[in-house]
Amino acid sequence: MLAYRHHFHAGNFADVFKHALLARLLVALAKKEKPFCYLDTHAGIGRYDLAHRWAQKNREYEAGIARLWARRDAPALLAPYLDAVRAENPDGSLGVYPGSPAIAQRLLRSGDRMVLCELNPRDKEALRARFARERRAGVHLLDGFQAVKAFLPPQERRGLMLMDPSFDRKGEYARVAEALAEAHRRFATGVFAFWYPLMEPAALRAFERAVRDSGVPRILQLELWVHPADWTADLRGCGMLVVNPPFGFDAEAREILPWLLEVLAAPGSGGQRVRALS
Repeated sequence: MLAYRHHFHAGNFADVFKHALLARLLVALAKKEKPFCYLDTHAGIGRYDLAHRWAQKNREYEAGIARLWARRDAPALLAPYLDAVRAENPDGSLGVYPGSPAIAQRLLRSGDRMVLCELNPRDKEALRARFARERRAGVHLLDGFQAVKAFLPPQERRGLMLMDPSFDRKGEYARVAEALAEAHRRFATGVFAFWYPLMEPAALRAFERAVRDSGVPRILQLELWVHPADWTADLRGCGMLVVNPPFGFDAEAREILPWLLEVLAAPGSGGQRVRALS
């Protein structure tokens, strides 16, 4: 359970997809004056050195953030995300990739708050060290699924939760479906983003059925795949379920995802979709 290290995958196409959408959700919540809480259930270490031997093993970032780095035609909607990446690389050379906590730190306002949970003790200490001077952040050694019960609803009564487990254990789809239902039961007006990989078709169909059967309304499904359906060499694609998507978020996703598909997938080998699941 504690063997997973996101450093091997930092900045890959799945991170680009996830963090580009996360940035838009954070921007949307910040449009209202009232403060909100950002809950990151699987926070990792918050910042990834792409020169590290783990990142260099498969160099997954080369097929991810590196493809966006030199582009100058990115949609304006991607600016909050790309600016967060550039802020970690002030010399203009891509060497560091920000995790979701670092992206949130940049986009949260002075009155907002962030709760970061990480189960790996070593990663949690690295996360705590990074955010030691951040008064808006609380760092906790906690299983991400337990964080739903521990921190929802937030005291602010406004919030965004990101859940992106590693899916390296059997039954993870079922746990995410249960977490979605529990989060909504505790905080029906909250915005929740659940990332998932596109893996076995049967498991994905069961996952979608479980989510529909939960009775949770207003679920937007977004998916991006960069390899064909029969691809098995590595991750084919990924998706995100957004509960209570902010107004206009679906239209933003419909502008962002086709551009990401063009940049990240080989011609004719990928796809994307945005649809209401509930």
